[in-house]
Amino acid sequence: MRNQAIRYLIVPGWQGSADDHWQSHWQRSLPNSARVEQADWLNPKREDWVAELQRSIASDPRPTILIAHSLGCITVAHWAAHAPVESLRRVRAALLVAPADVERTNCPPALQNFAPIPQHLLPFPSLLLGSDNDTAASATRACELARDWGSEAMVLSGVGHINVASGHQRWEQGFAYLYRLQSRIERHARRTA
Repeated sequence: MRNQAIRYLIVPGWQGSADDHWQSHWQRSLPNSARVEQADWLNPKREDWVAELQRSIASDPRPTILIAHSLGCITVAHWAAHAPVESLRRVRAALLVAPADVERTNCPPALQNFAPIPQHLLPFPSLLLGSDNDTAASATRACELARDWGSEAMVLSGVGHINVASGHQRWEQGFAYLYRLQSRIERHARRTA
């Protein structure tokens, strides 16, 4: 990335991101990157996950780009709805990949305490990537979430849940979406300077 001052904060979803998950690869590849480490990856509690995201953001004064996957996207939305203004100002943007629809009828019981999903606009630019064959959120639902959050939406074809099971270990192509998002915030910063 061009801006070495930016901190990249990886926000994994349910069950965390194993070593072969693209989020782990990105953490190893991106400078100034860190990961939100939840105490319980298997039995997520909304309040705990949101509080840990807040601690992770508050622990570093650098401007931050959030890179969230699945339940991590929903955690970001809950955090943004109630976060302190100082923490919100640190977040420059969020890449929201394959959000998990915790309101769907076949949602695993462990995730249902994250419902309802906040419908507030996120106070920072965001790019939401959905899939036309993701069992965790239909393309239509991903677009609805993007609209609610004020995110730019892109629906990718045939990429599943964009995780190891769908063949996304390194996901080098995903960096293009991160660069697109970062270029957008850099252009905005130049216009407002």
